[in-house]
Amino acid sequence: QLQLVESGGGLVPPGGSLRLSCAASGFTLDHHAVGWFRQAPGKEREGVSCTHMSRGILKYADSVQGRFTISRDNNKNTVYLQMNDLRPEDTAVYYCAAVRRPFGTCLLLGGEYTNWGVGTQVSVSS
Repeated sequence: QLQLVESGGGLVPPGGSLRLSCAASGFTLDHHAVGWFRQAPGKEREGVSCTHMSRGILKYADSVQGRFTISRDNNKNTVYLQMNDLRPEDTAVYYCAAVRRPFGTCLLLGGEYTNWGVGTQVSVSS
């Protein structure tokens, strides 16, 4: 069974940090693009960051550039999202998603991804 499981969400004050993890089971993430997305109440889903597991591609939304860092551990079949200097507007449910793309790049478009996790809540509030 193909599965992505996010973890690491929580409640932090503004300026705080969290590290999200996205662990895959039932398949290997090699040759996959993996993205992080978020959705706040009443808002559309937003692409946050993505990477390609074997091609070293990294992309970020303008809203998180310089604050968030995506990384991968192929041995652990896991992708991470380090989030620093968190702001109240970062509050959302964060999802990871994957799509097998041996020769392509990664995109911050949710429709491009075929496997999704159930999400983890990130809340930034004082």
